[in-house]
Amino acid sequence: MIKFLDLKKINELHADEMNEAINRVVSSGQYLFGEETSRFEKNYADYIGTTCCVGCGNGLDALYLILRGYIELGTLSPGDEVIVPANTYIASIMAITQAGLVPVLVEPDIATLQISPVRIKESITQRTKAVMIVHLYGRCSYSQEIAEICGTHKLLLIEDNAQAHGCYFENRRTGSLGNAAAHSFYPGKNLGALGDGGAITTDDEQLARTVRTLANYGSEKKYFFSYIGRNSRLDEIQAAILNTKLKYLDAENQRREQIAGIYTDGIKNQAVTMPAKAPKGQNVFHLFPILTDYRDSLWKYLLHHGVETLIHYPIPPHRQKCYPKLNDCSFPVTEQIHSSELSLPVSPVLTCEEAHRIVSLVNRWIPDL
Repeated sequence: MIKFLDLKKINELHADEMNEAINRVVSSGQYLFGEETSRFEKNYADYIGTTCCVGCGNGLDALYLILRGYIELGTLSPGDEVIVPANTYIASIMAITQAGLVPVLVEPDIATLQISPVRIKESITQRTKAVMIVHLYGRCSYSQEIAEICGTHKLLLIEDNAQAHGCYFENRRTGSLGNAAAHSFYPGKNLGALGDGGAITTDDEQLARTVRTLANYGSEKKYFFSYIGRNSRLDEIQAAILNTKLKYLDAENQRREQIAGIYTDGIKNQAVTMPAKAPKGQNVFHLFPILTDYRDSLWKYLLHHGVETLIHYPIPPHRQKCYPKLNDCSFPVTEQIHSSELSLPVSPVLTCEEAHRIVSLVNRWIPDL
């Protein structure tokens, strides 16, 4: 069986260093707010290209803390609108609503599966105060056009960089392109911890201080609380693991790109559509999505032949039970993507032979009509 993502095998690549890092933390007696977290925050800020990095509990918290931080600083107010892709993982939207803000869902471009700048511009109202772009599937969603729209309308630009660690736009990495960015280190990410973890990157030192305080119960000084905060920490073991794996991220992303190239060059089945190719460096292939009107047929066929695939994501956010007010909204492009997307295996431990085998299987597949 070719696994969709073999996390055990991925982590075995760095097992000795990771075990050494864990033992170092255990021996230190410092399990929160220690040297490993401080070191990772500095290393990751340097890697992304920002002056500040604040570790936190997970990617959802990172998004929420950015929005809440801007509310506490007076840049945003409850009820303000935040433009966000309609075809994203639901955490992007949950962060907005949890912060008391209003998500305005915008359709993507079917060629790239990323938010459409044209539709962003069409969706701006007097209540719009921010645009949240999501580098979905590991592909850069940022464009100069989006930056200009935000500049013209004085909108915050927030990046959901949960799936795109190491991705570039020209000579800058995602996570450094907007006012602030959220990162997730869920184990399956390109830079994955051994549990949950997240971070905020920004050049805004005042926002970074506010976010750090909010994430520590709203306390900057022990037992003194400036805000009604939450407990959202990156622990020392996860920070030590991330410090270890960060050194290898670019090489592992290059491996993902190599596998994606085999798919892009090799898949010729007319029943399958692949997103348009991104410029060099602007896709780190957290996922490799394909679209087909016969998704269930292809999924079953590949599984029968020993290839595990996943759907990202079967139900779009506006159809979820937790957002009943959105259930009657119509987003046809998003709905098309969510009903036809299938993700092929792509990881630094997938072999070229396995990738070629998958290409061969996809090309031989005949849909069940």
